[in-house]
Amino acid sequence: VARPGLAGGVGSLVDILNRTDRTTERNVLDQLAESDADLAEEIRMMLFVFEDIVKLDDRSVQLLLKEVDQKDLSLALRGVSEEVRDKVLHNMSQRAAEMLLEEIEYQPPQLRRVVEEAQGRVVAKVRQLEEAEAIVIGRGGGEDELVA
Repeated sequence: VARPGLAGGVGSLVDILNRTDRTTERNVLDQLAESDADLAEEIRMMLFVFEDIVKLDDRSVQLLLKEVDQKDLSLALRGVSEEVRDKVLHNMSQRAAEMLLEEIEYQPPQLRRVVEEAQGRVVAKVRQLEEAEAIVIGRGGGEDELVA
């Protein structure tokens, strides 16, 4: 689904990158940045990445947590900012949050690729929920902006 209001191929590229794995996304953006840094940054701002979970409202995070595999979630939360981790834990029951933290603590070190793959699966679920119009990703400044 192309995003209305985006000029030419930018919207299409954002949609394609939103469906790729993080490694491909990063490679495409790094290559693009070499020839047009401003365009690469504009596209980066339009993409939803795992760390953008903090931009979701609590209801959306709770819905997401019901849909994602707990193993993926525990892997995906490795090495993320405290803000991201807190957003997720805040939207879980105390018992579920304790179990998740324990699982993260006792996991052996993981390859970055494995963590990014898990984050990619969580992001794919966010995108599925958005396409089903179950959640709204607040990208700010536009027709899709939430108004109270």
